Amino acid sequence: MALTVGTKLGPYEIQSPLGAGGMGEVYRARDSRLKRDVAVKVLPQALSADVDRLRRFEQEALATAALNHPNILAVFDIGASAGAPYVVSELLEGETLRERLRGGAMPLRKALDYALQIAHGLAAAHEKGIVHRDLKPENLFLTKDGRVKILDFGLAKLTQVEPVTQTSLATMTHATDAGVVLGTAGYMSPEQVRGLAVDARSDIFSFGAILYEMLAGKRAFHGNTAADTMSAILKEEPQDLTGTNRNISPALERIVQHCLEKNPEQRFHSARDVAFDLEMLSTSGSGSAKAVLGVNPRHRRVAVDLAVGLVLAALVFIAGRFFGARGAASAAPEIHQLTFRRGRVGGARFAPDGQTVVYTAAWEGSPRGIFTTSEQSPESRSLDIKDAELLAISSTGEMAIKQHPHNQGAFARLGTLATVPLSGGSPRALLEDVEAADWSPDGSKMALVQHTVDGYSLQYPIGKTWFTAPTWVSHVRISPSGDRVAFENHPFGGDEGSVMVLEKSGKVREVSTGWLTVQGLAWAPDEAEIWFTGTRVGANRALYAVTLSGKERVVARIPGCLTLWDLGSGGRVLMTEGYERAVMMAVLPGANERDLSWFDYGVPSALSSDGKSLLLGEVGEGGGAHYTTYLRPTDGSPAIRLGDGQSADLSSDGKYAISRVMSYPNKMYLLPTQGAPRQLPTGAINPGVVALFVSGTHTILFDGNEPGHKSRIYLLDADSGALPRAVVPEGVHGLAGITSDGNFLLARNEKHEPMFYPIAGGSPKAVQGLQPDEQIFGIARDNRNLFVGRSGDLPQKLYRLDSASGERQLWKEIEPPDRTGTDTVGNLRVVQDGNAYFYSYFRSLSELFVFRGLR
Repeated sequence: MALTVGTKLGPYEIQSPLGAGGMGEVYRARDSRLKRDVAVKVLPQALSADVDRLRRFEQEALATAALNHPNILAVFDIGASAGAPYVVSELLEGETLRERLRGGAMPLRKALDYALQIAHGLAAAHEKGIVHRDLKPENLFLTKDGRVKILDFGLAKLTQVEPVTQTSLATMTHATDAGVVLGTAGYMSPEQVRGLAVDARSDIFSFGAILYEMLAGKRAFHGNTAADTMSAILKEEPQDLTGTNRNISPALERIVQHCLEKNPEQRFHSARDVAFDLEMLSTSGSGSAKAVLGVNPRHRRVAVDLAVGLVLAALVFIAGRFFGARGAASAAPEIHQLTFRRGRVGGARFAPDGQTVVYTAAWEGSPRGIFTTSEQSPESRSLDIKDAELLAISSTGEMAIKQHPHNQGAFARLGTLATVPLSGGSPRALLEDVEAADWSPDGSKMALVQHTVDGYSLQYPIGKTWFTAPTWVSHVRISPSGDRVAFENHPFGGDEGSVMVLEKSGKVREVSTGWLTVQGLAWAPDEAEIWFTGTRVGANRALYAVTLSGKERVVARIPGCLTLWDLGSGGRVLMTEGYERAVMMAVLPGANERDLSWFDYGVPSALSSDGKSLLLGEVGEGGGAHYTTYLRPTDGSPAIRLGDGQSADLSSDGKYAISRVMSYPNKMYLLPTQGAPRQLPTGAINPGVVALFVSGTHTILFDGNEPGHKSRIYLLDADSGALPRAVVPEGVHGLAGITSDGNFLLARNEKHEPMFYPIAGGSPKAVQGLQPDEQIFGIARDNRNLFVGRSGDLPQKLYRLDSASGERQLWKEIEPPDRTGTDTVGNLRVVQDGNAYFYSYFRSLSELFVFRGLR
């Protein structure tokens, strides 16, 4: 019997029906406790008497509740009312994939996007031992914001369970024993049709049938009756995709065919492998990516010394597998290791003689220096240029170097541009606050990136500005003809961003965008392509090439982080392979420093008022495509996933967090520590990096900007649903904190001067004594004293500054236990009136290699 509007199931009040299926009826309902709309699936009372149906319904709830993934429907609660069991889940807005497919085949890029999301969701389920067993377009929901949600784990089988009693184990698996046919004709695997036991490979077959339908606009297997359809699954092959849609590449066809193998032993063995191959196609720009080096990206790396010691053998093994797969006609690439010490390598270039390699390195915790080596000798020779980094070498043998480099934000390193002959001599200083530089082909002029009061400026030649940006611009390279300049732009402040080109006409344009990390750049000798290293998922950069028209391809991928430095004669490629990891440290009242790292690149952002939880964002391999926000107990127990995005702040009551998901514009989310995430209304405002709760409230202050306007700071009531409003004049930026009484925010005016601004409006108060290159890391409870220091120092010196008088005293010095591969500490925040603090440091250990034979 259908439920009527107003019916209450525990705390849930029915509002309207949403639909019905074999496993129950679905309603929109209002959660009276958390004041949110939810979906409630109710098993009809008549059917709940069916023991098998009831068991499957409960199994769906248990299976789905065990999963926590953005591409799987989130289950909040389970209960029963008047003998009818129900499940409460997140409420979705959009349509099913079946509804979308009624319009025929999907555009290739959209199909790949959806397929990749489905594969990631399946991989998350399979890794927990859960097989869906009824994957079909009706069970895939497309939300209005472009996300795929996998629904109805009603037939799910737990293939790996924690130790339980024999009775409970039998109850969980009885309905999925071999010999029982469950599923939907047309999407069932051959082993399902035969009633055999199934595993994750059965879902992969169903996935292949769905992907085929998205691309071809018709089903892979279809007959006049269910029996005819099942017979086709067992005996027939679907029509070639290349015959149904001329845009389908052979590479994509092979993925679909590999999913639809009749014999499960010949299929993909994991959804993670499917996702990896699809990601390669989606990043190729054409759906026909070349073969790639290596295996799936790793979420965790082995110990540092072991990784560095075995890296060459791993590269040779991977290269052999890669080129062996391409056929005997292709020779494996030659890989020559150039460096062998423990430390960090960067800034490498081929010298004009074609044999010598010049590079920057910091070995065993020592300061950076510049060295030379060659493929003919394993020894490196120091050029005796200390505290400097190599930027470029001209065709005449003149080096451009960056002296006394220091960190400016998360990735930028500014220093004094100088030139010095490769043959030896004293450096000649040219310009301060330079990030990157390159010589023109004839060695007569340079292109460079300089940090100025307006941000970062691209100049070619020196003094002629063509492009400016408020955030990091890097890796500038002049084309072989000298007519164009390629560089990388990072508009979000990290190393995310785009590959850009300055044309001879003076026009600047993007040729490749959407990279989560992009570092390293060089022109192909014929100027037809720009080669670079980046990734759109995780943190392990691969080697790509892009034409000036924007056509991308994968050149090489390995299970590590590549950085491209130069392309030389004879097809030589100079790259580093690195082990990179961010380490998070926290100091609690009365305790020593504790390592609270979770995955590979955690960024801490807030500590709960009781000191028991650290809020962090995972932005590396473990964080996934959209990054992930976690709550990490400071006792060292496992972190709790809250939702997508880079973490920002934690409310003082510990019930809510804020995260930011990068998009165009960015999206800001409220993440309950218990419950479903909720997107916050930001209108036309593009939220920036920093968002903070006003103490004791759910009111949020965040920096951002509206189209055509300068940055400023906005206030948003997270409970009201109203749009944010500006609380400071346009141009005020860099939200650094909020006073403990909630009356003032700390930010910088257009002149970059730190000021206390009344949140309710009024005249600001100047901060006295803060030096131009210093940052603010915390506000004391007296709302007067600040914890400040110059970012980039090692050890990091922290001072307690009286903002009214300007008086200061050294408060603490902080540095990592081991400085090898580390430049500075970051994400430092002093809390609880100086009784606690947390920070992170980035460790990068790398080796330098010459590759030959990459095309």
